[in-house]
Amino acid sequence: MMDNKDKTIDAARIEKAVKEILLAVGEDIEREGIKGTPGRVASMYAELLAGKREDPKKHLSSVFTENYDEIVLLRDIPFYSICEHHLMPFIGSAHVAYLPAGAVLGVSKLARIVDCFARRLQVQERLTDQIADFIMNGLKPKGVAVVLEASHSCMTIRGAKKPGSIMVTSSLRGIFKKDPRSRSEAMSLMHK
Repeated sequence: MMDNKDKTIDAARIEKAVKEILLAVGEDIEREGIKGTPGRVASMYAELLAGKREDPKKHLSSVFTENYDEIVLLRDIPFYSICEHHLMPFIGSAHVAYLPAGAVLGVSKLARIVDCFARRLQVQERLTDQIADFIMNGLKPKGVAVVLEASHSCMTIRGAKKPGSIMVTSSLRGIFKKDPRSRSEAMSLMHK
C-alpha cells in the first residue's frame, strides 16, 4: 500500500482503476500473484511521476560565483520517463551543457533537474525544452544545449516493434543557438 503523505496521488482511485483493467483483460483479481498488484501499481506511479510534485527551483540552491568561461557539460545522465500517449516508459541518456556567465551550478544539480522534469508524464521533445529553458532562465548562462537520446517502449515492444531504435532530440539556447562554432563545440563534446 502506498504512503498517504502524498495528497496529489489518489492511491485508492488508482487501485480501483487497476482492478478494473485487470478484470477487463480477464484476470482473477483474487489470484495470489495479482491480489497486491493494484497497490503496487499505485506506488509505482507515485514514484515514477514524483517530478510533477517537485519544484525544480530547489536545485538552483547550489549556484556558485565563478569566472569560468568555457563549456560545462554533464554527459550520459541516465533518465527514465513515462510517455503520456501510452503510459509506457522511455529510457535514455541526457547530455546537458551550458556556458557560464559568472555562475556555475553544483554538478549533481544538473542530474537532479533532468530527473525532476523526466519524472512526469512527458513527450521527449517537451522534456528536452523544459530542461533547457529551466537552466537558461534559472542560471542565466550565455547558452544552454540539451540533447536527449532515448528508447521508447511504446515503439520497441508494441506498435512498430523496432527494438534498438533511439530517438534523439535537442534544445539549444543563447550562444549555442546563435553561433555555429559554439554549437559545434558543444555537440562534439557531447558525443565523444
